[in-house]
Amino acid sequence: MHCSDCYPATPMEDEGMMKVRPVMPCLENAMQGAGFHCDIMNGSEYVIPYRSRDQILSIVDLLEERENAESITVCLKGKHRHEPAERWVSLSQLRVRIVNHALINVIINKEFCSYMQPIVNSAEHIVGFEFLLRPIPGGPCFQPHTLFEVARGSGYHSVLDRAALVSAIESSRILPDGMKRFINFLPSTINNPKYCLAHSFDAIQRSGLRPEDFVFEVVETEMIRDIGHLSAIFSEYRQHGVHVALDDVGSGFATLEVMERLRPDYVKIDRDLISLCDKERSKQESIREIVEKSLRFGGQVLAEGIERREEFEFCRGLGIGLAQGYFFGRPMPEPPPRFMAI
Repeated sequence: MHCSDCYPATPMEDEGMMKVRPVMPCLENAMQGAGFHCDIMNGSEYVIPYRSRDQILSIVDLLEERENAESITVCLKGKHRHEPAERWVSLSQLRVRIVNHALINVIINKEFCSYMQPIVNSAEHIVGFEFLLRPIPGGPCFQPHTLFEVARGSGYHSVLDRAALVSAIESSRILPDGMKRFINFLPSTINNPKYCLAHSFDAIQRSGLRPEDFVFEVVETEMIRDIGHLSAIFSEYRQHGVHVALDDVGSGFATLEVMERLRPDYVKIDRDLISLCDKERSKQESIREIVEKSLRFGGQVLAEGIERREEFEFCRGLGIGLAQGYFFGRPMPEPPPRFMAI
């Protein structure tokens, strides 16, 4: 099985040709009128040479004026670089790639690293870390959520998600055996779980780490549209000895119904529910319900976003065994000098 999304991304060349599908009336005339040479290849696609990124944008502008612009796909073929597979993208994806070329280069060149935020047990001992994507020291500055937005809009979300996973796995080698490593993943980047998750398992094996020390969690921004597909992803992770977590339970798409159907090993309660939970009765009732239902299938509950001791004490009083938040530590490039695993 082959997947073009799994091939390494390469920088955009300033000179080459753009292939365009489908064939449409009068496009040759429109392109030639704007100063571009346009030929039909094999009766199914156009070939339009370009000599700069500005010319690419000009071609995109002309194509977006067509009535069927939403159905048009394009493929760039650089003059000097051989691509392992043709990457056909929409006009909007190509525009995002050009307009946000600095962030696209961050993705392609993997100019990011993984920071780690501590996760503690009820005794306030560090038992794990969540790995979070951050800029490399001295490298280009960016906001992680902006980078993921650009990746999604450009069609590079699979490329970024895969690279971020491998970065987190390799960074976790600094931790001792038994220390849990929580790593985010995007279900929408996984078309075939058995094939698309192989790079994660290979990275764990190459690093000489134990699969049982890893917890892969659905990220907070991911829309859970297909429960069956996500269940298949969870199953593939578990078959390789890896644990799974559902993030932001109690808010947005991570509902109690989703939690009960997926039965994750770890249930991470949404930070908005945790904030001031010691004072707000409605939040307390919601948290109690999550804890009770998690206990029925053996899910370990983790309270996210703890910023005050009162919040931690309330959650601990309900029997929540794990906690994470600025109260215990911010994301850092390395773990604190002293930490203890259970």
